[in-house]
Amino acid sequence: RDVLAELHSRLGFLQQVGLDYLTLDRAAPTLSGGEAQRIRLAAQLGSNLQGVCYILDEPTIGLHPRENSILLDALQQLEARVNTLVVVENDEDTIRRANHVIDLGPGAGKLGGQVIASGTAAELMRQPQSVTGRFLAQPLRLPLHPPRAVDKRTPRLIIEDTRLHNLKNLDVRLPLQRLVVITGVSGSGKSTLARDVLHANLAQQIAARRTKKQRPLAGCAALHGGDGIGRVLEVDQTPIGKTPRSCPATYVGFWDAIRRLFAATTEARMRGYTASRFSFNTKGGRCEACDGQGIRKIEMSFLPDVRVTCEVCAGARFNSETLAVRFKNKSIGDVLAMDIDEAADFFSAHAAVHHALTLLQDVGLGYLALGQQSPTLSGGEAQRIKLVAELSKVRADGNDAAARPGRAGSNKHSLYVLDEPTVGLHMADVEKLIRVLHRLVDAGNTVV
Repeated sequence: RDVLAELHSRLGFLQQVGLDYLTLDRAAPTLSGGEAQRIRLAAQLGSNLQGVCYILDEPTIGLHPRENSILLDALQQLEARVNTLVVVENDEDTIRRANHVIDLGPGAGKLGGQVIASGTAAELMRQPQSVTGRFLAQPLRLPLHPPRAVDKRTPRLIIEDTRLHNLKNLDVRLPLQRLVVITGVSGSGKSTLARDVLHANLAQQIAARRTKKQRPLAGCAALHGGDGIGRVLEVDQTPIGKTPRSCPATYVGFWDAIRRLFAATTEARMRGYTASRFSFNTKGGRCEACDGQGIRKIEMSFLPDVRVTCEVCAGARFNSETLAVRFKNKSIGDVLAMDIDEAADFFSAHAAVHHALTLLQDVGLGYLALGQQSPTLSGGEAQRIKLVAELSKVRADGNDAAARPGRAGSNKHSLYVLDEPTVGLHMADVEKLIRVLHRLVDAGNTVV
């Protein structure tokens, strides 16, 4: 009797959060992000605790608008049991349903950290300095770009008889050189189609052209129309580098141009310094106490490792001789510490560097430091840096729209697969991201 009551309540909670279609033996790795999130929530709902403070970091990630309301109803049930819920969220519905909203800003990074407004959503809308309030009062007007025509002459990628996980005998036609969106409720097979079928098989086909070795397709019977695609790329939220030496400047690729500028100064030429002297990855010019990382790792017994600023170079990454070379009265260490907005002004006369920096500003990353260590970047920041690295490749004569598609010298275009690129982004950043995706399409590429 007691066991059945517990079973009924737990299954009831899974049903309540919209997961009644799952089988009980479903393997956890095959669940979508939104499904896993709701299962964790159902476990809390089923615990029947009172007086708990729940902290949720972006619970609406991966959810369809239909499931959003189911999730918010479940959160209100938790609250009704005398619990407190603190939710970190940019989702408009969640903000409107909250009893109290705290809006941080005014910008991101070092421009943030202040309470701009607090109160209900309606009170936020009356605060002129609140960016969130402004977007609540005047939601984003779409489309930002007039829709591109898709007709019989539009080249297409055709995937035949797709069968994998939830996908049942699908025939999919994707127009090329367009912005294509795959949507549907959480768990309907969007990521399976985009990543496991489209990306995996197309990457395999492109590799087979080079190696002349054909492999069987996974999850579909046939894939046609990919001959004009030169490469396929998944732009996801995995870190852009695992070591503190990696940073936005090295990943996007304009750091080499900055090193050459320093090597061309009179002081550097007098001392016989080449561009390699201004690299923090090789011996010679870097600080050897921290191996050019700017920080030192101290191993602690029975405790996690502690990272402290290097006491020799004070975090500048270079030795004193290298730092003595000045370009426009700044050392190479000063340039690394600059944020992107400041550096865009500083290098305004140097086209290659300035172009990459303005692209980073366009995706809303002007607050990041050039030398910010990659492991400290959020998933959304890493994803936008990857998009900028791609955008900087499709530039020709400073004009994105007329750029050579794909790699330099290639007449084939690229196909980009993005799985939920707006995850964790504020409404203001979503607008910037959409404009960047359109720029990739204007350059002749396909974005899915």
